Amino acid sequence: MTKERNELVSIITPIYKCEKFVKDTIECVLNQTYDNWELLMVDDCSPDNSADIIKKYAKDDSRIKYIKLEKNSGAAVARNKALHESKGRFIAYLDADDLWKNEKLEKQVNFMLDNNYAFTCTDYEKIYENGNSLNKVIKIPKKVNYNLFLRNTIIQTVCVMVDTKLTGKELLEMPNIRRRQDAATWCQLLKNGFDCYECPENLSYYRVVSNSLSSNKFKAVKMNWYWYRKIEKLPLWKTCYCFVGYAFNAVKKRIYIKK
Repeated sequence: MTKERNELVSIITPIYKCEKFVKDTIECVLNQTYDNWELLMVDDCSPDNSADIIKKYAKDDSRIKYIKLEKNSGAAVARNKALHESKGRFIAYLDADDLWKNEKLEKQVNFMLDNNYAFTCTDYEKIYENGNSLNKVIKIPKKVNYNLFLRNTIIQTVCVMVDTKLTGKELLEMPNIRRRQDAATWCQLLKNGFDCYECPENLSYYRVVSNSLSSNKFKAVKMNWYWYRKIEKLPLWKTCYCFVGYAFNAVKKRIYIKK
């Protein structure tokens, strides 16, 4: 790998009640074919043994950084803490229950450098809690702009990479809300002219976990409406228009083929 293609990637991972999965998540980073990364793991006062697992890995690999918040504050605060301490040109997001294929970082960095893209998202596959495939690969549109994203919130955090040399870090500051803080952040980038481009390969795994924040569909629907009205400040007519598109595409993403 040439020096030009060896920019530091800062990987942001909030930690809360993930001891079942965090070992596999760390291993998928260690197995990356691209090795110039730092993994910033922010402990949001997790009450389980996640911290002990992370510290064992951090002891053996200096690229893994363990950071602990003073109080439980939510994913937005944890991610912002990691963002402030990050040193990389590229920012990537990996929640503690999700996974990457081994070539994810290398292929996405090269794709962005080849095309001078600031904001990209890979295709991704949904997996069960036990790691088995749901036989559902989500394809990202070739280019996602602000209005498309409002109707189809298809940009998935595990797939995102941002080149801060082009965007700056300020647009990656997440609003301090418990849900949809990631979607609100992508909107900050999109509204500032940084369209999201598809890195056209399935390189990420999104784990569907029971009893997680994202698994509560009623709350997700309620928070999506709040996001449209209070964060994006859409008029009522546009909120209704976008909400219909969101609901349709959300159902589409949840239709699985049994094998």
